[in-house]
Amino acid sequence: MNSIDANGARIPAIGLGTWTLKGRPCSELVEHALAVGYRHVDTAAAYGNEEEVGSGIRASGIPRNDLFLTTKVWPSDLAPGDFMKSAEASLKRLGLDQVDLLLIHWPNPEIPLKGTVEALNKARREGLTRHVGVANFTIGLLAEARGLSEAPLVCDQVEYHPYLDQRKVLDACRAAGMAMVSYCPLHRGGDLLEEEVVKDAAAAHGVTPGQVVLRWHVQQDGVIAIPRTSKMERLAENIGIFGFALSDAEMQAVSALSGKNSRLCDFDFSPEWDQP
Repeated sequence: MNSIDANGARIPAIGLGTWTLKGRPCSELVEHALAVGYRHVDTAAAYGNEEEVGSGIRASGIPRNDLFLTTKVWPSDLAPGDFMKSAEASLKRLGLDQVDLLLIHWPNPEIPLKGTVEALNKARREGLTRHVGVANFTIGLLAEARGLSEAPLVCDQVEYHPYLDQRKVLDACRAAGMAMVSYCPLHRGGDLLEEEVVKDAAAAHGVTPGQVVLRWHVQQDGVIAIPRTSKMERLAENIGIFGFALSDAEMQAVSALSGKNSRLCDFDFSPEWDQP
């Protein structure tokens, strides 16, 4: 599978998002994803499914060194002592000694970023994670975090899909040698997959509309997508996007949908987002 090099981390371009997946269906989905070729799995303490993700990884029989696993620390745990406890608890639930990437899940303006980034680096120094990064950081917060971190940040994980212009974040990530990881990469299906430009590209290449959108993500320099699905049959479809390429005109037509400016994940604790 195609991978991206980001400040020393080699990250598979398609990963399995696990937000909302719970219980035995979660562990079975992770196991099946690894069986059909996934090597990148994304979870978080807040998802409440780290035990199931770990169980699915073990059941797959895939060597640990062949996998890239990400987890995250929730904003209520960003004070240095709480941060380390959260990271250690995540490893215990996962049944692992180390993750490949540990992220600050969301910024918290009530807790100084300096202490949080120091704790993030401490987790790396002590071997809890191989790499470190952030999620849901604006370009200003990203610049601040980079300035505070002794280790290079490898990614900013943000909502990204054709309905949301994230060029400012993507440009900032590229300039820093980082990846931008797209969550909700398919928006949530529905209207996006019914767009004529998406359907026309799907027909031209003999693929599904969802595959067109995921291909649009990974065909952009430095972009990784982590689609979530609860359907076993969708796993092979989501990863089967490396046998075709969109033309420049098709890429531009899909990108032009960003004028809709539709953000799905905007909460009362969200930062003040960058405007296009």
